Amino acid sequence: MGGRPESLRIPEEVRAAIDETVRRTGRDFARVANEMLAEAIKMRRIPGIVFADGPAGRVARIAGTGLEVFEVIGAHRAMDESWERLRQAYHWLSEHQLRAALAYASAYPDEIESRLKEEDRWTPETVWATYPFTKPRDR
Repeated sequence: MGGRPESLRIPEEVRAAIDETVRRTGRDFARVANEMLAEAIKMRRIPGIVFADGPAGRVARIAGTGLEVFEVIGAHRAMDESWERLRQAYHWLSEHQLRAALAYASAYPDEIESRLKEEDRWTPETVWATYPFTKPRDR
């Protein structure tokens, strides 16, 4: 991680939260603090987006749902980027929630592209090769 050194006074309750994450994850203080700062900046920039731990690490999700942003963006692309089709497919989400996902993808395209590529890698054949017990039996 690059960047220039800065001096920063961290309130005790914030330091305690960072220390807890350091203990839980085994990562170093600077890495955890920088991750938290980066996520806070993204959430301020795109209201309606939150971050959560997922199998692929920390992931951007639509607030109030379990949906990862990349999932909605993948669907949107599969629908030829039709707003109306997206609204119908995710009828239970508000316009604000859907627009937050689209705004996040626009603001952080490299992150979304990377996650979509990773997801495309998991074909049924790849899953079966990695986890053979999931392969259906031939009849």
